[in-house]
Amino acid sequence: MKKKIILLVEIQHVNSEMDRLSGRRKDLPLKQEELGKELQRERSRFEDAQTRLQDAQKAHREKEDLLRRGVEQVKRTKERLLEVKNNKEYQAMLKEIETQEGKNSKIEDEVIMLLDEIDRVKVQLKAGEKEFAAFQSEYEGKRKSMEEEVKAIERELARSSARLDDARKRVDASLLKKYETIRSRRNGRAVVPVWKEVCGGCHMNIPPQMYNDLQRFEEIMQCPYCGRIIYWEDRSKDESS
Repeated sequence: MKKKIILLVEIQHVNSEMDRLSGRRKDLPLKQEELGKELQRERSRFEDAQTRLQDAQKAHREKEDLLRRGVEQVKRTKERLLEVKNNKEYQAMLKEIETQEGKNSKIEDEVIMLLDEIDRVKVQLKAGEKEFAAFQSEYEGKRKSMEEEVKAIERELARSSARLDDARKRVDASLLKKYETIRSRRNGRAVVPVWKEVCGGCHMNIPPQMYNDLQRFEEIMQCPYCGRIIYWEDRSKDESS
């Protein structure tokens, strides 16, 4: 009977290990997805800076062109002053020149502001480029590490599955069915140890006589409270060390 209990303990151990590995395997794609989202956020920030620079450079070119045309217009108007024949027309053209020069002055201020903006964004872009490159390098390292972890988990699961199959073949079908039924009802834990009359599953105290019988390994016993298969585990050495 003790051999049967040992086999059940082994099956439980392998099942628990496979559950743990499967949980890790399930979590990894989510972590990979989140890592990918982080990379996309970093890329978007970097691309936004590039867009701001392109927009500022485009606006600068447009303002420079507008200023050039404004200066040319003032020049042409001043040339026309020589052809004016009366004072009223002369004053009107002076007003036109004054208005256009005022517009040109405002455009010049905007050009200077855009140049400052371009310089500022270029500094930000240079720093952002380094940060993104560093993050991308870190991302690649983490991604490869996760891929290796997935492969390692798959190898561990394959080995555990082989161990499980071997152990299950050595257990009576009726006992195995009972184990699986309890395991499905008790969150994956069908076999638990008992020490000092305390069930390792529900942490309730089992009756003293049952505890004494348990230590003899003469039959398969179940906790009267949680229904799990229980076995005596001697922890005296652990407590004395």
